[in-house]
Amino acid sequence: MVGKSNAWVRDRGAEAVAAPEERNVRAEKVSRASRLDRLIHERIRLGIVSALAVNTSLSHNELKQLLKTTDGNLSVHARKLEDAEYIECAKSFDGRLPRTVYRLTASGRKALENYLDHMEALIRATRAH
Repeated sequence: MVGKSNAWVRDRGAEAVAAPEERNVRAEKVSRASRLDRLIHERIRLGIVSALAVNTSLSHNELKQLLKTTDGNLSVHARKLEDAEYIECAKSFDGRLPRTVYRLTASGRKALENYLDHMEALIRATRAH
């Protein structure tokens, strides 16, 4: 009984030696994840930026329908992206109706590309192990 216990301790000791490398890999993954652009990482904001990346511009109503969200929710998230200069907003009137149109800026496109590169690297690193 004591011999088995010692073997178990030896095995656990071997794991403990390998564990720091594993911990470093895990820490690197956590570090990469923490460098994610938190502004884009949110579902609605990622949807806005992604939709604008493949369209020249979209109106508020088009984005609202596409993302299946409310006026208020879309406005809040769009404002955050606008404050970060990831998108620009143009307001006008279509007859008597107000019309808001959003466009992706160059810095917004760059932020999306960086975000996608980051996510691809995370996926590759995770699948490699």
